[in-house]
Amino acid sequence: MDVARLHRNLNDILLDLKRAVERYAVAEATGLYSLAWSQVAEAPPSETRKQREELQVFKKVLNSASWLEEGRRRAAAADVRQEAPTRRRSTVRPGARPAEKRASGHVPRREAKPVKDTGANRPPSHTAGSGSRTPARRDEPPLLGTGQRAEIATELRPLLEQTARMGATTTWSRIGKRLPVLPRLHRDDQSVILWLVDEERREGEPLLCALVTVGDRQMHPRFPVIAEQLGLACSGTAAQQQMTWSYEVLKAHQYWRHRRPGHG
Repeated sequence: MDVARLHRNLNDILLDLKRAVERYAVAEATGLYSLAWSQVAEAPPSETRKQREELQVFKKVLNSASWLEEGRRRAAAADVRQEAPTRRRSTVRPGARPAEKRASGHVPRREAKPVKDTGANRPPSHTAGSGSRTPARRDEPPLLGTGQRAEIATELRPLLEQTARMGATTTWSRIGKRLPVLPRLHRDDQSVILWLVDEERREGEPLLCALVTVGDRQMHPRFPVIAEQLGLACSGTAAQQQMTWSYEVLKAHQYWRHRRPGHG
């Protein structure tokens, strides 16, 4: 990975994003914001910390009701200016012949050719000879892009640090209340985001992802796999995995108890 080139690309995108924000170009700014996060996701957090902080500032602007309203107002005004010449060009030309009418006064219409019924346009459940229904698919949201995952992980880490300082745990449901713009996540995205939170932790630093639980403070079922991927041995029986997780939660509470935000 060429970090210097990545920084140049990111800085160019951030400059374009700044200009789009100043012009209240909502669609352009939204696209550049997503593009910037896809670039940020290509490097470890330590290499893009400054850019991530800038993007979090931009996000507040992009979600601002006043900024969005002004953007919509300007876009509507631009549409009106563009439509005015179009309406003038679409007027009937002098001398244009009206449509031919029959004696009855009706404009003749061509008869539509009958369409042969092949059954291709019928719903599957009504197809002749179908004796079974299509099995219902699980209601899973679509997977996110790498940029969206990086964005969510960047916002989630300080929230989990605060949770650790309080000596508590949390769930994805509670996280959604703290981060109102958080989309409903596919379970695979949840795992990747939790991994990203601890991807570049300091040596000896406990896993913050251990604080995301299910039910009544129960270990997240994917914690053992995530922990193994992050270098923490969490194999063995279910009881051994539970013990490893409980100890990691305790270590996270102790580690972050006296650390102020932004001071690691």
